[in-house]
Amino acid sequence: MVQTLDNIKIPIVEELNAFQGKFKQAMSSPVPLLDKITYYIVKRKGKQVRPMFVFLCAKLCGEVGKSTYHAASLVEILHTATLVHDDVVDDANKRRGFFSINALWKNKIAVLCGDYLLSKGLLLAIDNEEFQLLKIVSTAVKAMSEGELLQIEKARRLDIKEDVYYDIIKGKTASLISAACAAGAASTTKDEAIVEKIRTFGEYIGISFQIKDDLFDFGEDDIGKPLGIDIKEKKMTLPLIYALEHTSWTQKRRIINIIKNHNTNKKKVDEVIEFVLKSGGIEYAKKAMYDYRDRAFEILHTFPDSPSKTSLEELVKFVTERKK
Repeated sequence: MVQTLDNIKIPIVEELNAFQGKFKQAMSSPVPLLDKITYYIVKRKGKQVRPMFVFLCAKLCGEVGKSTYHAASLVEILHTATLVHDDVVDDANKRRGFFSINALWKNKIAVLCGDYLLSKGLLLAIDNEEFQLLKIVSTAVKAMSEGELLQIEKARRLDIKEDVYYDIIKGKTASLISAACAAGAASTTKDEAIVEKIRTFGEYIGISFQIKDDLFDFGEDDIGKPLGIDIKEKKMTLPLIYALEHTSWTQKRRIINIIKNHNTNKKKVDEVIEFVLKSGGIEYAKKAMYDYRDRAFEILHTFPDSPSKTSLEELVKFVTERKK
């Protein structure tokens, strides 16, 4: 049975509570409009899974200190900046059930707000001389941009193979989770081999996390009707890639034509979903997700037993077995 987030947080509940205030302070601005927007952002924060990875990985490797709070704030600020910009790029009006910044204050203010957050993150690291943390998180933001651009480039031709798919999700999804884990570890140990091991642990979790998202699009785990959102956005997910690789050339061409030219037609999108469901693509993607999760567990199990290790294992289960 998968534990609730409240149970998983128990070893770091004091640190997370203290972090809330520090993060709010790190986001503040003397400009009233910016302060209003950042207050809105702080108020609508989600499950805060990434700060949990920061603090749990920090405790796994040593004692939490000032550097760990800097790591968690840096990860959250830069992540938030990328989300604000993403909503502008995607013309999205909502995120996690709340109105997006661009929906409330329009694109120009949203872009400037994202720029402000990026600079706040950089200054947080520089002012506290957290150069290793800055390198870890900046590398992740670079990888996220590259992953998104690679996905856009490939969506024009819909010719993605599995290796390219993994390159995309390592950048756009796994990089930030791996950075959260590595930053947590780097805040409590100077052993670069351990930090790299924890970064790889985070990368495997991130890959599993994204494959789980892929599965949601096809109504996996009885979460309701298939969504087909990725198909409408011409995103090539692992179940779809597998299905296209294991069908006839004629069928492949027909499915790609639907995704390219009829991706807003619900009946046609349902046809693609049905094609994937019958192909074995769901089972294949599930196996891949659990394979990467097992790789993460193999790394985690090399560390001594502790409450933080147990919670990390449960958090990995949570992100790969969540229902939404």
